Amino acid sequence: MANIIRINMSSKDISVETNSDYEFLGGRSLSSRIICDEVEPDCEPLGKKNKLVIATGLLSGTIASSASRISVGGKSPLTNGIKEANCGGVAGGKLSKCGVQALIIEGKSPDEHCYVLFINKDEYRLEEKNELKYLGNYKTIKMIYEMYGKRVGILCVGPAGERGLRGACIAASDPHGELKFAARGGLGALMGSKGLKAIVVDDEGCNLISYSDKEKFMELAKDFNSKLANDPKTTGTYHNYGTTGIVKAVNAMGAFPTNSFRYGSTEHVDNLCGEKMNELILKRGGEGKLALSCMEVCAIRCSTIYPDESGKKIVSTMQYENIALLGSNLGMDNLDSVARMNYEINDLGLDAIDTGCALGVALDEGYGKFGCEEDCMALIGEIRKNTALGRIIGNGALITGQVLGSSRIPTGKGQGFAGYDPRALKGNGVTYSMSTMGGDHTAGNCFGSRGTVDPLGKENQGELSKTLQIQIGTLDCIGLCMFARGPLFADPSILADIVNFRAGSSYDKNTIWDLGINTLKIEREFNMKAGVSPAHDKLPEYLYEESLSPTNAVFDLTEEEMLKSII
Repeated sequence: MANIIRINMSSKDISVETNSDYEFLGGRSLSSRIICDEVEPDCEPLGKKNKLVIATGLLSGTIASSASRISVGGKSPLTNGIKEANCGGVAGGKLSKCGVQALIIEGKSPDEHCYVLFINKDEYRLEEKNELKYLGNYKTIKMIYEMYGKRVGILCVGPAGERGLRGACIAASDPHGELKFAARGGLGALMGSKGLKAIVVDDEGCNLISYSDKEKFMELAKDFNSKLANDPKTTGTYHNYGTTGIVKAVNAMGAFPTNSFRYGSTEHVDNLCGEKMNELILKRGGEGKLALSCMEVCAIRCSTIYPDESGKKIVSTMQYENIALLGSNLGMDNLDSVARMNYEINDLGLDAIDTGCALGVALDEGYGKFGCEEDCMALIGEIRKNTALGRIIGNGALITGQVLGSSRIPTGKGQGFAGYDPRALKGNGVTYSMSTMGGDHTAGNCFGSRGTVDPLGKENQGELSKTLQIQIGTLDCIGLCMFARGPLFADPSILADIVNFRAGSSYDKNTIWDLGINTLKIEREFNMKAGVSPAHDKLPEYLYEESLSPTNAVFDLTEEEMLKSII
C-alpha cells in the first residue's frame, strides 16, 4: 500500500501514514476526499486551516500512456469552494515510484524562510532554500536542477504564489525541463501561503508500484498505448498542433473570446490558429519543436516549443487557452505577442486563463488598448513589481473587475472563463455555472460534442454537461489525460480493467464511472457547507442580456435545463 505523507509547515514535522479507506482512490477522487475529510469548509482559503493535497492517479508511474498526471486539491482562494487542478510533468510518476500516494501540506510556516520539500526512496525532508525566494519559475527550475540534478521532478510556485495572489498556479517540470501548470483555482497561492516554494522528487533506484495482476496489466496497457498512438487524432492533430488545432473551429462557431468577451470571433484568426503556429515553428527551426511529451510515457505528445524569428525559444507550450485568452481576448493579431506574454505569466506563476481574463477586463475599462502588446506587458509588469494595480490583476478577473468598476466580468463562481464564450457554447455555460469547479472548461468541456448537441440550442445542454463532468472527472481520478479518452470511451471495459489489474479493484464498464460520480457528490457537499450554494450556480447577468456577434446569441437556458446537470 502506498504512503500518505503529511507535512506540517507550522511545526516542520513530517509523518508517514497509510489509510485503507483510500486504497482505491487516486488523483481527484483522493485529493477531494482528503479535503472533504480534513478541511473545515468555512476556513479561510489562505489561512492555516486549509490544506493542500497533491495526489497521484491510480495508474501513475506505470507504462500506461498519458496516465501520470498529478492532482492538486484544496479550498480555492478564487471560488471559496473545493478545487482540483491537474497537470502533466514528471513529478506524479516519480512520486508513485517512491511509494507516495499523496502529500498533505497543512499548517502555515510562522517564519519568512523559503522551504523546499525533498523526497527520495530513503527520506522526506524540508530544507531552507532562501536563495529561491521570489524567483520566477524559470530561474527556480534552473537552480533546483543545479542543486539536485536534472533527474528530479519539480513542483513549484513563482512570486505570484509566494505573495498570495489568487490567480497563482503551481508549475511542474516535464521530461524536457519545460513547464506545465496545475493552473486553475488559485492553488499556487495556497501552496505559497504555506511557505513552501517547491517539491523535489528523486526516484533514482526506486520503483515501488504494485500490481494486482502485473502480466495482464502490461498486456492491456501496451494494447491501449498502441490504440492511442495510432489514433488519427493523435498523429494528425496533437502531434502537429497540440490543442491549438481547434482555434479556427471555435472562431467559426462564434465562441472565440475577443476583446474581453465582447465578440465571438476575430478577423485575425489566420494569424492565431494552430496551422499558423505549426508553420512558424517549422519555418523558424532552431529551438522550435513539435510533438513533445509532457509525461515520461505519453503517445499523444501535444506539447510544443515556440521560437522567435531567429529560432530562439520564446515559450513552451502554446496552447489553445493561451491563444484565446492572451490573444483574441486581448485583441492581438499575432502569435509572437501571445508567446511573449505567455512567458512572463508562466514565470510569475499565474494562471494564463484567469490572468488573460483579468487583463481583458482592465483593457475594457480603459487601462490600455486592445491589440497593444506594450500596454498588456506594462500591466503584467505591474504584477512583477508587486504594485497595487499589479496585485489587483494578479488576484484574478473577479477582483480586477470589482475594483475597476466593470459590469462585464467573465467569471463562474469567481473563476475566469476558459476560451469558450458560454453564449455560443451553452453546454460550457452550464459547466461554468453549475459544476463544482466554476469557470473551468476541464470540468466538462462541451466543444467536442458540438456535432451531436447544438451549441446554440436550449435543449440537452444540462445532460451533456453532466455526462462530461462524470467522464472527465473519472479520468481525473485515474490520472489520465482527457486527450487519451478516445479508445477508453469507445470501450469503457478497457478503462475498468486497466484500473483493476493495477489496483485490485472490481470495476466494470458501468461502475468505473462511480469514481467520477462519487467525487462530484462529495465536492458539491463541501461547497454547500462552504457557502457556495445554489445561489452561486449562475453566470454574470450581462451574458443574459448582451448579444454576442456573429451569432447574436445570449445565454438563455432555463433553470430546469441547468438543474439537469446536477449529479
